[in-house]
Amino acid sequence: MSTFDISEIVAQLRSVRDQWREQQNRTDTEHREFPSRDAVTKAVEALKGVLFPLRLGPPDLRHAGEDFYVGHTLDSALHLLLEQARIELQYRQRNGGATRDSINAQADRAIRQFAHALPGLRQLLDTDVLAAFQGDPAARSVDEVVLSYPGVLALIHHRLAHQLYRLELPLLARIVAELAHGQTGIDIHPGAQIGARFFIDHGTGVVIGETAQIGTNVRIYQAVTLGAKRFPKDAQGQLEKGWARHPIVQDDVVIYAGATILGRVTIGHGAVIGGNVWITDDVPAGSNVTQAQLRRDVGNAVPIAALSDTNSSQRSRTLNVL
Repeated sequence: MSTFDISEIVAQLRSVRDQWREQQNRTDTEHREFPSRDAVTKAVEALKGVLFPLRLGPPDLRHAGEDFYVGHTLDSALHLLLEQARIELQYRQRNGGATRDSINAQADRAIRQFAHALPGLRQLLDTDVLAAFQGDPAARSVDEVVLSYPGVLALIHHRLAHQLYRLELPLLARIVAELAHGQTGIDIHPGAQIGARFFIDHGTGVVIGETAQIGTNVRIYQAVTLGAKRFPKDAQGQLEKGWARHPIVQDDVVIYAGATILGRVTIGHGAVIGGNVWITDDVPAGSNVTQAQLRRDVGNAVPIAALSDTNSSQRSRTLNVL
């Protein structure tokens, strides 16, 4: 039977951790430094049951017991989140001199606001579920959509995460978002602003950046990217953070599979973006951007994307594919 020098490995790992903490000026390890991913996972699973008790709650739940289950489960989930919110705020303010009482009060206030947002969040999710059911001819019922569609699962997580993000709990928000990312392959930053009736069909490979703004009744397909075009740096060579760098997608837009839209550009109301195009400029309302074609230009094949204004059959433009 093999034996391992466990004590030596443990000592070496401790040395590496101590070196990292010293470099990062993290010498106070009396309290837990970071939120628990397991605790956040447990809270989110409970909240999904709170929002959709007969579909995402326990298998033996019936109508008569809904309110009792929702109340008991919600209380447990909120207390879990409250403790994790305190830990996040302690972590963020560890060098700021905030008192424990002020941190506790801030965490309590944030989670109370989060709790009161849940009924409105459920109403918003109902519009997403209906958009998926009405937008997919393969969907047989709204229940099938809630139980099995990855786009809906990702949106449940996003709606929860976005509330936490707005309440200045970005680490908790990011954990909630990444739980869905790992399960669905859909990567939505919790800072993204997404309107009602949003439908992600299929979904795998979708990426939506932090400062993206998406209007009402928007539909996107798999492998769509709403990303940043460039990443400016400050005088010290560090990436600048917090500036608007992702697209604005207005109401009633459809974006087909594989489209990449980069930078703070606006996709106008009712535009249709075809599959596999690359866009770094504004697209006017009502336009139709089709997949790249090959145009002969002075003997060279140049890829372009045709953009037509569907509001007038007399006008058309082309956009160079970068």
